[in-house]
Amino acid sequence: MTESYIALLPISAVLFGLIAIRIPIALAMALSGFGAVIWKIGAGPAWSLIETIPIRLVTNYDLGVIPFFLIMGTVAARSDLSRELFAAAAAWMGHLRGGLSVATLTACAGFSAICGSSVATAASMSKIAVPEMRRFGYSPRASIGAVAAGGTLGILIPPSVALAVYAILTQQDIGALLIAGILPGLLALTLYIVAAVLWARLDPAGLPRGERTGYGDRLCALRKVWAILAIFAAIVGGIYAGVFTPTEAASVGAVATIVLGFVRRRLDWWGLIQALSEAVRGAADIYLILIGAFILNIALTLYQIPQSLVAQIATSGLSPGASLALIIAFYLILGCVLDAMAMVTLTIPIVYPIVTAIGVDPIWFGILIVCVVELALITPPIGMNLFVIKTAFPEYPLVDAYAGVIPFILADIARLGLILVVPAIATVLPEAMN
Repeated sequence: MTESYIALLPISAVLFGLIAIRIPIALAMALSGFGAVIWKIGAGPAWSLIETIPIRLVTNYDLGVIPFFLIMGTVAARSDLSRELFAAAAAWMGHLRGGLSVATLTACAGFSAICGSSVATAASMSKIAVPEMRRFGYSPRASIGAVAAGGTLGILIPPSVALAVYAILTQQDIGALLIAGILPGLLALTLYIVAAVLWARLDPAGLPRGERTGYGDRLCALRKVWAILAIFAAIVGGIYAGVFTPTEAASVGAVATIVLGFVRRRLDWWGLIQALSEAVRGAADIYLILIGAFILNIALTLYQIPQSLVAQIATSGLSPGASLALIIAFYLILGCVLDAMAMVTLTIPIVYPIVTAIGVDPIWFGILIVCVVELALITPPIGMNLFVIKTAFPEYPLVDAYAGVIPFILADIARLGLILVVPAIATVLPEAMN
């Protein structure tokens, strides 16, 4: 057994031991990584090696997209934009059987276009969509399932914090990754809608029709969301056309969302302060996780753990397809016990060298991993989105939450299969940027 594998065991034991006793994931990664570096090179050199990591990360220009994306999401939530999105979608689709589920999914996709967080999308939309579906007799399973699944779109449809974090960890182009998320995000929405429609056919009592809205009211509701679509188009179009860098686009989107909230009198100064405070706390959490991940990555590199794993894969006789299948299976299992950001930050420093060694496109792999992470957000027993909604509606049994996401888990598995078979779904738009 080489030194790399000997080192991997205690590092993993310390890391997961700290996580098991509820030490925050950022601190667990930093402590296990720092301890391993000290063991390798001594305390003085170890401190000299990592002391500049925090300042380098928080002053990284590209990482500026994270707080700006979070500001967009928190301001949008405070400005009640999620309610207008749901009202517009429900006006057009709510009268159909299962229409409110479809409206919820569509509204989640719209909110995701101005919010880079899955949990924030699920939390914001649940307060609006679940009571409305309950009023029309939707089953708890259908209500929770639609919101939980729709919320996952928040980390794929740009702006996406998860894609930004992946880009930083792998030194890929953030703009290309954000653009790459558009078609897979639309595919996810389409498959979710198909799942909801099929569910409504099988269980018409649990997903009944809502009330029909006149065409005048439908157009009025649609006019209220044009500004949201304009902000999304400005961000994505600006990045795609090369007018903005991702950080500049995110700052433009944040300012536009704030101005929109004030102009429509849905936001006041106290609400803005609260939104900014929430975004700062969220950004601080992500920065701390990234600092811990970079410290852990230094330890892994010093012990040459990624290099040893790459060599092991190369001499194993496995084909690139088989190696990729094992990695995906690993993520699907890991997603049952870890949250989305922990999965990305913990695993990418180890997995990324392996996939690049077997010739996998890093942009395509980033989209694939985020799709798997999306699945983890609704996969029992953790399913972060499920617990967010369950906290808001404690009267709904957890078993209903688990059962409600099964159709959408199947839709996610189908999407993974399509992206594996047709990689162009994720690569065609970023390739067109060049």
